[in-house]
Amino acid sequence: MNRLKLFIAGFLLIGVACKESDKSPDVSENAPVVIDNIAVQRIDSTLKSFVDSGNIAGVSALIFENNNEVYYNAFGYADLEKKKPMDRNTIVQIFSMTKPITGTALMTLYEDGAFALDDPVSKYAPEFANMKVYEGEDASGNPILIDPKRPMTIRDLTRHTAGFGRNADIPGLGKMIEEADALNRNNTLVEMAQKMGETPLYFHPGEQWEYGPCVDVQAFMVERISGQPYGEYVRENVLDPLGMEETRYYVPEEDRDRFSAMYFRNDQGELNQLPDEEAKSDYFNHWPLTRGGSGLTSTLDNYMRFALMMVNEGIIDSVTILKPETVKLMATNHLDESIEKRSFLPSKGQVGFGIDFAVRLRPPASREENNGVVGEFFWDGAASTLFWIDPVNKLTAVLFVQLFPYDQIGLHKSFRDAVYGPFKPN
Repeated sequence: MNRLKLFIAGFLLIGVACKESDKSPDVSENAPVVIDNIAVQRIDSTLKSFVDSGNIAGVSALIFENNNEVYYNAFGYADLEKKKPMDRNTIVQIFSMTKPITGTALMTLYEDGAFALDDPVSKYAPEFANMKVYEGEDASGNPILIDPKRPMTIRDLTRHTAGFGRNADIPGLGKMIEEADALNRNNTLVEMAQKMGETPLYFHPGEQWEYGPCVDVQAFMVERISGQPYGEYVRENVLDPLGMEETRYYVPEEDRDRFSAMYFRNDQGELNQLPDEEAKSDYFNHWPLTRGGSGLTSTLDNYMRFALMMVNEGIIDSVTILKPETVKLMATNHLDESIEKRSFLPSKGQVGFGIDFAVRLRPPASREENNGVVGEFFWDGAASTLFWIDPVNKLTAVLFVQLFPYDQIGLHKSFRDAVYGPFKPN
């Protein structure tokens, strides 16, 4: 397995070229209160410093406040070897920022009354009717499997409490997950579900938060419940209505000159540009597997359309994707305090988890934590991309970079600090 594939599996997760922002902050009654001229200077300085230091090859960011563009800039290179600048139209791999889009597709069916969140997954997918939970191995090395305490529900899929394991290094179970190879891109979603249904769960549904293939199963559920291939459904019901024509699983040849290279920062802090055949092969062919948890590419403006729809409670340009109450449901914490095992989620700050979004519950307790506003909902991607929705300030931010391993340089925290200003303890 090559370096890129290792980090994808484990996560799921120099010159400067800059452009001036296209628009100045609006001075109307909807004037921005977060992104003023000082904030713009802070953000520029912060992003430029990461390029100048050699920690990243290129970065771009776009921010809207009160439905007005208040910040755009790009620094460095999308392709360092070819000296191709990072640009507004640069196409990037968004990895897990695919997940909220899939959750939105699923919730359009919820609004139609096609399912209830607490319905068992097996009500619609018999592939998951006979799940077992892995309890270790007996003296002979055979797996000990027991019945789950309760069925896996659709709510479990949306908040990562379904019970799926994802790591090949889980003793005993990891080998079974690896052999099932459910997320092999040559599987269809149905074949993926069959393989997952035959693989034991890592824990009882509802007892832990564990990042994994839950959103890929959401895509399968959309396909099963709607009776339409998932790729077609998400295109017709989310992406096309939002004008997100360049948010795609497949990048056609005529657009590949805008497709950013991928970079790997090693333990010595050296930045290496990965070969395109290694980093981009998933996007140059039409594979049978249309994942819900990863796989989309996008541009800054395309992804901002999704964020703006969310901050406007499901509506953009007179197009309704979701009802306001559905957006609020997605942006509400669904993790009970009794769920104490939460993997890496606490590293995101004072957050819970809603429907395919982390949800900020409390302000940062210290300057070391990620900055943000209570009520914000957000997510990020394995190649260090980030977006968030701040309904208090009606602010949306999208940050694009293509860096593995996932943000070990503090880019996200620095960007957040630049947007909101210095930490102020309560």
